[in-house]
Amino acid sequence: MYEQKIRKIMQGVVNKKIYVDDAIKKMKFMPFEDLGFAKVDHHRALRKGFPEVVFCQSKTKEQVVAIVRKLASNNNDVIATRATEEMFNEVKKYVKNAQYNKISKTIIVNKSNKRLKKGKILVLSAGTSDINVAEEAAIVAEATGSNVERLYDVGVAGLHRLLSNKEKLSGANVIIVVAGMDGVLPSVVSGLIDKPVIAVPTSVGYGASFKGIAPLLTMLNSCSPGVVVVNIDNGFGAGYFASLINK
Repeated sequence: MYEQKIRKIMQGVVNKKIYVDDAIKKMKFMPFEDLGFAKVDHHRALRKGFPEVVFCQSKTKEQVVAIVRKLASNNNDVIATRATEEMFNEVKKYVKNAQYNKISKTIIVNKSNKRLKKGKILVLSAGTSDINVAEEAAIVAEATGSNVERLYDVGVAGLHRLLSNKEKLSGANVIIVVAGMDGVLPSVVSGLIDKPVIAVPTSVGYGASFKGIAPLLTMLNSCSPGVVVVNIDNGFGAGYFASLINK
């Protein structure tokens, strides 16, 4: 989408001696915009198909506002993750169509509302306590152009809850499975279907879960083929990668 826009522009203004494709290739790696505390990559959308995503944790609200404003002024859509409600309230003063999800702690700026949703990604959570990470994955997948369906609290402590949704499992192109505690759910899901499974360990659990290390190791040691694993609590990474597969 972004490359098509640039192509139209270049066809109208570029010297006939320069090939349009060569010009686009050069534009993909044009300089970033230096804000002093951040170097905003406006051309990431041209290279990757979606703009730079803002990781808000440990940033000040002033830094978040400045980065989001710059991105919103140059791209159709913006995602900011790990954002506080205070950060959102400041962003909203300058970017009127910004939206906030309290569960996933994400700020979404959708300027065009024309991004065509494709395929289907199914996001599962083992428990209700995993929903915040699951929602981050779901929101990011939606914002990057995928249709998303949610199925929460279907962990192995009551396996019949999962098995009663076989049609949803088989109807998805990609499945994101978010689980803490023992982290077994991704292996179970992968054993039931022929779809790629992205496993997301969470830091939810009692002491022996070691803040997500136990489910991370379980998922990495899965005996079910077709499971890949992202880092602890990394709903963003799962949602983004699922959209790449889904497309």
